[in-house]
Amino acid sequence: DEYRWKGPFYFIQGADPQFGLMKAWAVGDTNNGDDEWGEEIKLTEQAVQAINKLNPKPKFFVLCGDLIHGMPGTQWRKDQEQDLKNVLKNTDQDIPLVFVSGNHDIGNTPTRETIDNYCKKWGDDYFSFWVGGVFFLVLNSQLYFDSSKCPELKQAQDVWLNEQLAVAEKHKCKHIIVFQHIPLFLRKPDEDHDYFNLEKSVRQEIMEKFHKAGIFSNF
Repeated sequence: DEYRWKGPFYFIQGADPQFGLMKAWAVGDTNNGDDEWGEEIKLTEQAVQAINKLNPKPKFFVLCGDLIHGMPGTQWRKDQEQDLKNVLKNTDQDIPLVFVSGNHDIGNTPTRETIDNYCKKWGDDYFSFWVGGVFFLVLNSQLYFDSSKCPELKQAQDVWLNEQLAVAEKHKCKHIIVFQHIPLFLRKPDEDHDYFNLEKSVRQEIMEKFHKAGIFSNF
């Protein structure tokens, strides 16, 4: 039923609740200073309360990565994850939650283990879904950033993505929207590579796939 376009709708996009970042940033220790996250709890509670009051309701609420600050294997990670879940569970049950993995969730250089752990706690690291005739893709952008420790997982996502784009073409969807933590680019497609975008050759390969499928960047 969701394959069919039924008219305009909206969703809520958030990113980087990153429980623990504010304290770590304030003390200048982003590796070990994330032992408090009370301010992040308050802000996320306010966001959930605001979303619950919306009328009509959004179709879903997506969080685009860096759910917590603690990298895999760090001390406060488990507590940060639990506190975030405790806040998010108060989201209206009629508003589905969609999670996207970021570098703090699976590591700057992810492994099969860090990705498996993420999937157990938050759901698949890449997947697709339809809402009202619009096709949504969620990608694991860390596999495009550095897949040196799990190249087979990047290859699997590439195969899957090609299949999904073929599905989108077959169903002639009204729009295609892609969610990922690391953007392809910040301002222009040919900008230089830095920490906050994807490397140029990787970026170009993905963009060519997207353009062929009718997906165009809109920033």
